[in-house]
Amino acid sequence: MDMAELTTPMAIRVAATLRVADHILAGATEVDAIAELAGVDPGGLIRVLRHLAAIDVLRATGPGRFELTDMGKELCEQGPGDPRSWLDITTASSRADLALFGLLDAVRIGRPVTTQDWGDLDSDAELSDSFDDQMAVGAAAKAPALIEGYDWSAVEQVVDVGGGNGTLLVELLKAHPHLRGTVVDRPNPIRSAVRRLAAEGLADRAATSAQSFFDPLPTGGTVYLLSGVLHDWPDADAARILARCAEAAGASGRVLVMESLVDPDDMRPSTTGMDLMLLVVTGGGARSADGLTAIAATAGLEPKAVSPLRPPHSLLEFTARS
Repeated sequence: MDMAELTTPMAIRVAATLRVADHILAGATEVDAIAELAGVDPGGLIRVLRHLAAIDVLRATGPGRFELTDMGKELCEQGPGDPRSWLDITTASSRADLALFGLLDAVRIGRPVTTQDWGDLDSDAELSDSFDDQMAVGAAAKAPALIEGYDWSAVEQVVDVGGGNGTLLVELLKAHPHLRGTVVDRPNPIRSAVRRLAAEGLADRAATSAQSFFDPLPTGGTVYLLSGVLHDWPDADAARILARCAEAAGASGRVLVMESLVDPDDMRPSTTGMDLMLLVVTGGGARSADGLTAIAATAGLEPKAVSPLRPPHSLLEFTARS
């Protein structure tokens, strides 16, 4: 079956990692010149380039000479979150993709053989930056849905738990000038969040906390926000995270969970594929509203509302069980 072959996707990823398209765009059209810039063997590289030409990513213009097609131009550097960075084998996203080679073992035991080691992100600054940049692109994309889809008028302080480099909180504070906020995440993204908040002129309305969200969270928040966090964790760990939010929120606070909810009968490849990815990378999974509500109940929370936002996101609001 053609859809099961691995040669093409790996050749594209190698080209993205070596920045082949950028080198060609800059004028290096001969294999020897591209290989020198990429720091690889010309004999190995020519095999990759020939295959890319066979699938219309490149166009052969002579022996050992290539130019970009329109498809190939998509592999040029375009900024954080661009296709090239997602396909770059050295980035966090590709590391997750390559974990799919462990799918058989994960299916055999029902969990990842090797779970995501979040500590790796703090010991490898380049890997961490790639992860944070890619997560920030997603946060910026869903910010309008969150800003418009919830009544923030009665909220004074929002604590963005697992908020990365502060992208989502920045957009919330800019849209609602009465809000104050706190970002909670690992040390590396928090360093970026401090710089970002200052650059946006929001340092006087925002705080940061470099810590694990399995530890006690900053208190005093009106709302504790978990955006795209819980799907990365197995049920027991998701319950622990929610319990920390419930503990910090107290009787008067609220916990907001923004996730892409799934129907158990949803058979779209994008949905089933992501569920498999989560199985092999983190041990988490795509969940329904009922599934998240059941986990929240074990953390002492009860549902107040479930609100569909701009597809595919939904917002679940929880309060302490009375």
